[in-house]
Amino acid sequence: MNLAAFDLNLLRVFDALMRERSVTRAGEQIGLSQPAVSQALNRLRALLDDQLFVRRGPEMAPTPKAETLAPSIRNALALVETALLGDKAFDPGQAQRTYTILSSDFFSMLVLPEVFARMSAEAPGVRLRMVDSALGDVERLLQDDAVDMAVERPLTVAEWVSRELVFTSSFSIVAARDHAGIAAAGVAPGGTIPLDLFCALPHAIRSIDGSMSGWTDEALASVGRQRRVVLTLPQFAAVAKAVAQSELIAAIPREYADAVAAEEGLAVYEAPLTLGRPEISMYWHSRHDRNPAHIWLREHMRAATARFRI
Repeated sequence: MNLAAFDLNLLRVFDALMRERSVTRAGEQIGLSQPAVSQALNRLRALLDDQLFVRRGPEMAPTPKAETLAPSIRNALALVETALLGDKAFDPGQAQRTYTILSSDFFSMLVLPEVFARMSAEAPGVRLRMVDSALGDVERLLQDDAVDMAVERPLTVAEWVSRELVFTSSFSIVAARDHAGIAAAGVAPGGTIPLDLFCALPHAIRSIDGSMSGWTDEALASVGRQRRVVLTLPQFAAVAKAVAQSELIAAIPREYADAVAAEEGLAVYEAPLTLGRPEISMYWHSRHDRNPAHIWLREHMRAATARFRI
């Protein structure tokens, strides 16, 4: 291969295909037509003597060689981007790009609308999309630039992942308004559910991996108690609906409980013990630490989540 004659724009196409797994979406991301992306892919295949991406259902799946090349190519492009941008100011009014954030439905309901409103007021050419936490491994997604940022509970991540605490949230207990067991115990909405009743009632929890335990179970274990988890669901919205239609109860973020209680027909109660305040942080690849466009995104995240901090 003659590197002196190599078209570096082909690497942008490769990187976009790795992230989007679609010729059409890759073209949209980098401003090329579908035929232009296909042509670039054919050139890359010839130069690298590998198919690189093969059709698998609706996706273009990377070959083992493409998987091996991807991190180095992504890092090289990021270094070029940083070198060219330097400390140049980011002009939101002229920006044409898509930001992708990974988080839960708690974030999408209570924070993302404000983030978008703030961003779109400054940058009409910017698009924002959210993907669910269940999408996969945060480190891999950040490494591949499949997401610009993850907004998540505490994670154990590599040293190249930057993080910043953006908010904390305490838990409330929710139950159907006409919950027979709670009514029989004489507990009014806003009151505290007795510990024995709390442990005896069936619980639903939000769990993206199907785990039957969480923050509440750790708190109960510290006082020698345990509860009955009988249902796990991957979104808080699904948990709220399940609770509203049954004798289940659930511990969910207080702000989310307050936001959906009236619409879902839920009553909100206090837990019989301290459940802690999970810390929610934003995570991003450290190669974007000085990137003006990413700094701008983080500034809007801070502003939109300020009301959740204590």
